[in-house]
Amino acid sequence: MKVVLSKEQIAKRIYELGQEISRDYKGKKLIVVCILKGAVVFFADLIRAIDLEVEVDFVRLASYANQTHSSGKVVFSKDMELSVEGKHILFVEDIVDTGYTIAYLQKVMSARNAKSIKVCALIDKKERRQVEVEVDYVGFYIPHGFLVGYGLDYAEKYRNLPGVYELNL
Repeated sequence: MKVVLSKEQIAKRIYELGQEISRDYKGKKLIVVCILKGAVVFFADLIRAIDLEVEVDFVRLASYANQTHSSGKVVFSKDMELSVEGKHILFVEDIVDTGYTIAYLQKVMSARNAKSIKVCALIDKKERRQVEVEVDYVGFYIPHGFLVGYGLDYAEKYRNLPGVYELNL
């Protein structure tokens, strides 16, 4: 495995994202939503870097299973518990590549009358988009490689690594 992002690079960028999100949502009711399982490590560090009162919630969707590419079909296995009506929603994702998961969540939350819906991702892989979605807060743009660590996995392994690594399959 090759190191792509060190834990120090990640920590510095999360602090910057937290400051930006805090400025943008000052005085607003914000629900920060972790997209399980991959985003949990990033999410935990990010919410501590946000200097606001926030509500937190979790969703779980999947389009990969134990594969290295998206099936294109999003499965919603855990829904939010908080009402989003009239509230600002910030989804926190580990990696956005094909766009299927984010597009699905945006559609569902729009139908539930969220006031606004934005996305924060540790990694944005625009080159792999199959559905047009915008990532509002990007940790890092990484165009190539299958990435693991810092929450990202391959077949449920490697999530606990402190940085992000390219896995040679």
